[in-house]
Amino acid sequence: MFGLLSVPVGVWQDKRGKKFVLMTGLVVALVGLLNASFGLASFARFLMTVLLLGGGAAILQVAGNPIMRDVSEEGKFARNLTLGQFVKAIGSLSGPLIPVIAARYFGADWKIIFPIYAVAVFITLLAIASLPIQEKQPEHKTATLGSCFSLLGNGYVLAMVTAIFLYVGAEVSVSSGIPLFLKERYAIDINRVGLLGTGLFFMALTIGRFCGGVVLNWMAPRKFLLVTCAAAILGLLGLFIPVAAVAAVSFFVAGLGFANVFPLIFSIAVDSMPSRANELSGLMVTAIVGGAILPPIMGFVADRSSMQVGFLVPLAAIVYITATALANQKNRAAEAG
Repeated sequence: MFGLLSVPVGVWQDKRGKKFVLMTGLVVALVGLLNASFGLASFARFLMTVLLLGGGAAILQVAGNPIMRDVSEEGKFARNLTLGQFVKAIGSLSGPLIPVIAARYFGADWKIIFPIYAVAVFITLLAIASLPIQEKQPEHKTATLGSCFSLLGNGYVLAMVTAIFLYVGAEVSVSSGIPLFLKERYAIDINRVGLLGTGLFFMALTIGRFCGGVVLNWMAPRKFLLVTCAAAILGLLGLFIPVAAVAAVSFFVAGLGFANVFPLIFSIAVDSMPSRANELSGLMVTAIVGGAILPPIMGFVADRSSMQVGFLVPLAAIVYITATALANQKNRAAEAG
């Protein structure tokens, strides 16, 4: 759904406005949650839930990221977008926790998560509807699919969209590869404690996003992107040291490094071309499809060598992003000079 909807929604958003599209995404997600809340009696109904939730999430990403710029003070877009990702991470962590708590303490079925999230989305929808937002109007002619894809002819835009594609692919590759790495390298039973490493990674993502929102109060986004890329590379390289304790620390360090890459790339790109924010948002959210492409490549490499070697795939992706960050920093220094 991210791959199919993002660019058309970005174009539509240029015509109808970000708040309208944001609320549309919430409505689509709410319909999906209500569909599941009243029973998943068939596989077709389950797929419809996935379709609606995926579509709602894609629409929300396209609208939510640039609208953050409209409500942010000058120079605070990257910080606020990073804090938004921190809140999003808390929501993601609640997914596995709510069913466990519901079953253990209330004897409820795991599907209780659907009505709980439906209520949360409905409250959010009411809050957004009453929120006054002064949207920054684009200074160019109305966007079209052609004008959106033509941006890829700009080398800078292509590099940033590719960076998003590779980042999302790298994050999914690492999170899905950790349990397999633990089993292969240290004979740790995935069913028993394999999620420990993944938990460390996601905990670091959450902590890192909060810390990023603080650090961006005094550090420039371009410089911080280099710092966070360096931490990600350091964490991934640590997996090649044959010590279990080092691997655990490496998962955490990698998570801290991965935490702020997406909001930093997004905010840097939009700040460089604010008049094309809707089109850029559509392109970069489309690039989230990288999460479905890099993991199979990592699996292909791992099947023919080892999971440890497979981690070279996300490492190569982060090295590319680091090179892009260095180019951004040099361009910024040249402009200042």
